[in-house]
Amino acid sequence: MKEIYLAGGCFWGMQKFFDQFEGVRETEVGYANGPSADPSYQDVCADSGHAETLRISYDPETVSLTQLLDFYFMVIDPLSHNRQGGDAGIQYRTGIYYTDEEDLREIRPVYQREQEKAGAPLAVELKPLENFYSAEACHQKYLDKNPGGYCHIPQHMMHLAEKTADGEAQA
Repeated sequence: MKEIYLAGGCFWGMQKFFDQFEGVRETEVGYANGPSADPSYQDVCADSGHAETLRISYDPETVSLTQLLDFYFMVIDPLSHNRQGGDAGIQYRTGIYYTDEEDLREIRPVYQREQEKAGAPLAVELKPLENFYSAEACHQKYLDKNPGGYCHIPQHMMHLAEKTADGEAQA
């Protein structure tokens, strides 16, 4: 198993989105790369400096880091600074946070490709994970518990991994 940490705006939608993919073994929402230890949701919403982040534990034999990053860039605006959809503030910044330096061999080409596609420097942080604190239980799998909850990711994106009768993935 490997892990990657992705900040992509509100973590509720990010978790729901990534939970659909084969090879994603576990996800957990939390707060990353902030200056203080063990912040609460209220602290983060009051500009503690942490990013709402999704920890993804995945099987690289089933889904590659490159594939996960391709999915990630499908649901974020990589040029938006501290904002995704209707959510604004430092906790909604975008970031790819790694724990294994070897992962940069997969991350950098995807990042560069996305930057070239955008034609401008990305607002997506690319840095080592400094810290990660699990969010409160009420935030874990939030959109499963609250299907009508707000999410900046369009609903149809939550079903990309569904198969048609002939086995082709739907888009």
